[in-house]
Amino acid sequence: MRKKIVAGNWKMNKNVIDAQQLMIQLLSYKNNNATNCEVWIAPPSLYLMMAKDIFEKDEIGVFSQDMSEHESGAYTGELSADMLESIDVNGSLIGHSERRQYHGETDSHCNRKIKLALDKGLTPVYCNGETLEQRKAGQHLEVVKNQTEVALFTLSAEEIKKVVIAYEPVWAIGTGETATPEQAQEIHAHIRNIIAAKYGQEVADEISILYGGSVKPDNAKEIFSQPDIDGGLIGGAALKLEDFSKIIEAFN
Repeated sequence: MRKKIVAGNWKMNKNVIDAQQLMIQLLSYKNNNATNCEVWIAPPSLYLMMAKDIFEKDEIGVFSQDMSEHESGAYTGELSADMLESIDVNGSLIGHSERRQYHGETDSHCNRKIKLALDKGLTPVYCNGETLEQRKAGQHLEVVKNQTEVALFTLSAEEIKKVVIAYEPVWAIGTGETATPEQAQEIHAHIRNIIAAKYGQEVADEISILYGGSVKPDNAKEIFSQPDIDGGLIGGAALKLEDFSKIIEAFN
């Protein structure tokens, strides 16, 4: 039975007081409500240790928004897998579309990061997805296939089962546009089929694939009801407890 997950990516938002307040609110909500999914957050790296202190019993998973492809060295501003492991974070987002767009990250970079994360016992959340131009050109299935193969297919079957995938149609992030549940399901099933062709259906069926394209309280239930969608990687709606909690409750 693969995990159901609602993960909040806070991106570059919240000062330290507001971040702490939201974490405390989220912990109180989690302690007072039965949830049928795992709840994760990826706050700015400055707040990772605070998050681990607040969520000391692992009620909520704590993830970095990125990590370095290098083990250590003269890489100013970078966070290594070893650093993240040393403060007991649960894992890291890898290959988010904004990292690709603004920092030139490629699937090969992602592959190296994923392998380092796994070596340190961290859970990689590998993000992939097509741009609007690629979808309009009918290239979306091939783009996602190539991203999946380059980033993941050097892993063993046991390793890939430890990866969470987040499909994010780039054209539906922060634009107000949302893929229909059927469009999202098509790509999720496509990703699972690509993995099954390489590793077998049993392995593919163990991997959680999240949808990362503008999930909101009013569309979460319909999106999460699709057979190959195992939850969401939530952006803006994760910054308010009222919205984030309603998305979590879509699994109730």
